[in-house]
Amino acid sequence: WMPTLTEAWVCVALIAVGLAFSWWARLHLGRLWSGTVTAKADHRVVDTGPYGMVRHPIYTGLLVAILATMAAKGTVWGVAGAAFLIVGIVVKARLEESFLRGELGTAYDDYARRVPMLVPFAPN
Repeated sequence: WMPTLTEAWVCVALIAVGLAFSWWARLHLGRLWSGTVTAKADHRVVDTGPYGMVRHPIYTGLLVAILATMAAKGTVWGVAGAAFLIVGIVVKARLEESFLRGELGTAYDDYARRVPMLVPFAPN
């Protein structure tokens, strides 16, 4: 598969949008963000901004960028790499889900019923 110039630029735009969405989510979390799964002081459910669209918007943005990179690359290695990264992201999101349900209890359960995990507008 060899993308046309237009398709390549669409992929570049999607990569930029995905990374921008991830960065917005990271900034929106502020001091509640951590590179590891851990409780923070004043830990609470954040359901505003990008977190009102999906429960893991940093991962959603990365998934968009990964899929766009795969499409732009158009190789078997691109597909294999994307699959590997997608599995890793889904596993990490599920670990975080389990942790957050334990830490935040019914508040997180209610949030999870209202907001999809990774794909905006997807049914829960």
